[in-house]
Amino acid sequence: MSHTEDQKKSSAEPALQQYSPIVELRQYTLHSGQRDVLIELFEREFIESQEAVGAIPIGQFRDLEKPDRFVWLRGFPNMEQRQTALQSFYGGPVWREHRNAANATMIDSDNVLLLRPARPTSGFWLDHSKRAPQGSRTEPPGLIIATILPFASAPSNEFLDFFEGTLAPELKRSGASLLAYFVTEERENNYPALPVREGEQVFIWFSSFRDQVAYAEHRARLAESQQWHQLWEPTLQRLKAAPEILKLTPTARSLVHA
Repeated sequence: MSHTEDQKKSSAEPALQQYSPIVELRQYTLHSGQRDVLIELFEREFIESQEAVGAIPIGQFRDLEKPDRFVWLRGFPNMEQRQTALQSFYGGPVWREHRNAANATMIDSDNVLLLRPARPTSGFWLDHSKRAPQGSRTEPPGLIIATILPFASAPSNEFLDFFEGTLAPELKRSGASLLAYFVTEERENNYPALPVREGEQVFIWFSSFRDQVAYAEHRARLAESQQWHQLWEPTLQRLKAAPEILKLTPTARSLVHA
């Protein structure tokens, strides 16, 4: 391949970047009928203003099974910059101007898990240039599934090896596209004005599907797979509680989508 051809190939490839070493998974319970109100406000006012101070809204979603639940992901380069970014944003003019309108939509905003990638390269790989511009209303197709496994103690390297070498290949064979996987960030919450769920150890993977039909077919394949049951049943026995599964549809300006 010539140098010119190599340049053309590189310029045509997505500018993928990993997001982020620190991630918040935020689930907000809203007043009835207020989800679209918050999403419109969020995507108009709270994306670029957070990016300007070093916080990256990675994904925004509607919870398919909970019409009054808004779910979003926010990333940071590290814990120190998380503290600085949150102080700047929540002490800044954009939040000051719009906080009353945002808070008026919410019943609870404290359901937050502070996470880090389970492996150095297991975060989201995304093309930031693909974020839809302000004012976009066209929502991307697809379904995002977040599977949250609660453990009594931090998932071991042995479990991570098992997931990567055994569970993940079975998920992919049954139709899932694995996007990222995380564990609890155990360092202390350094912005206590925004609470997080303390004392929890979780392993979370995010997967994507073309649509709800594709996800249903994936579930049916797993249900029929003796191999999957032999792997999954012992995994469930290791958990502190039942898995939590979030069925999420991306909003118009979400970086994460199928």
